[in-house]
Amino acid sequence: MNVLELIGRSQPLFDEDIRRNEKELSARAAASRFLVIGGAGSIGQAVTREIFKRKPRALHVVDISENNMVELVRDIRSTLGYIDGDFRTFAIDCGSREFDALMHAERGYDHVLNLSALKHVRSEKDPFTLMRLIEVNVLNTIATIEQARIGGASSYFCVSTDKAANPVNMMGASKRIMEMFLMRASESLPISTARFANVAFSDGSLLHGFNQRFAKRQPISAPNDVRRYFVTPQESGELCLSSCLLGENRDIFFPKFSEQLDLTRFSDIAVRFLQALGFEPYECGSEDEARGRAAELIAAKRWPVHFFASDTTGEKDFEEFYTGAEVLDMDRFESIGVIRNAPVYDEERLRHFSETIARLRAQPTWDKPEIVALFNEMIPDFAHKETGKYLDGRM
Repeated sequence: MNVLELIGRSQPLFDEDIRRNEKELSARAAASRFLVIGGAGSIGQAVTREIFKRKPRALHVVDISENNMVELVRDIRSTLGYIDGDFRTFAIDCGSREFDALMHAERGYDHVLNLSALKHVRSEKDPFTLMRLIEVNVLNTIATIEQARIGGASSYFCVSTDKAANPVNMMGASKRIMEMFLMRASESLPISTARFANVAFSDGSLLHGFNQRFAKRQPISAPNDVRRYFVTPQESGELCLSSCLLGENRDIFFPKFSEQLDLTRFSDIAVRFLQALGFEPYECGSEDEARGRAAELIAAKRWPVHFFASDTTGEKDFEEFYTGAEVLDMDRFESIGVIRNAPVYDEERLRHFSETIARLRAQPTWDKPEIVALFNEMIPDFAHKETGKYLDGRM
């Protein structure tokens, strides 16, 4: 199944930029030792593959998911094979004592790339998952930057998100706050990052859910009024590695808008997905109808779908990669734009955030409103959209 066709494109986004810069990318990768944190997630696997195929001196991968790590290794061995460099994986949490020990034992990484993240808007539905989101997206980033600096790394890359530009949900706001801490850290260690769109068929995404529903012969559900930009997993890996190896301190890479990168509806992708598999979508008027008629319709080569208008918390009306206040360099690459940042940050505000989160985490429990209030202090124009409805309430 052609992922590009499913998301409405005919050509990869970054082919020309990768071709023009391949000699430099390969030379830098081959001379370097890499640590990839969160390397068994969809983006992390894509980044790991991009590094591996350029034959680095060392490539170590850390991820909390033991099963995904096993699949990463099997996938690489089955496609790219082997390299002379030191390729190893570690099924540990980057916030753990074990990770501290690894960083102490393996000092000498040239490039540390942090792809770990809680990426779902649904993570903000309760204060406990929300605090975990803050721990992963912000606190672990602060800690691993310091560990990279102490270990003598020459650069640190941390993935951001398009949702950090004028955020409307807590996930995007957490990444915007993370970027503030990155700016502070950039004064002692070169930092780069990337904002990009939805990664098509990444683990846990709605499109990945299409695969799961099809395998389990279940109805497919999708919003029909939400348009999003999509990149492929390989494109996400190319953008991250380019930012890490070609970016200057504090650069944020993002895909340029073009005819190739166009807004696509989830419901349209669902239709293409089912037709590619030999089924005609049959639109049901409710979840109950879709569930109740699944066996009957699938037997007739029609697949039950339920399309609906989105009304859940944190949905942004449109996607953007940068704000009007950010300085852009649109000439360096063919298909990649770059946000050029000065090391501007509010030390007192960052200290207040760290102290408040530490105080909340020291309590027996905490509430969501006090975390939202803190986010509003950190991002004064934060337009949080709270509807009281979450994706866990959808099929």
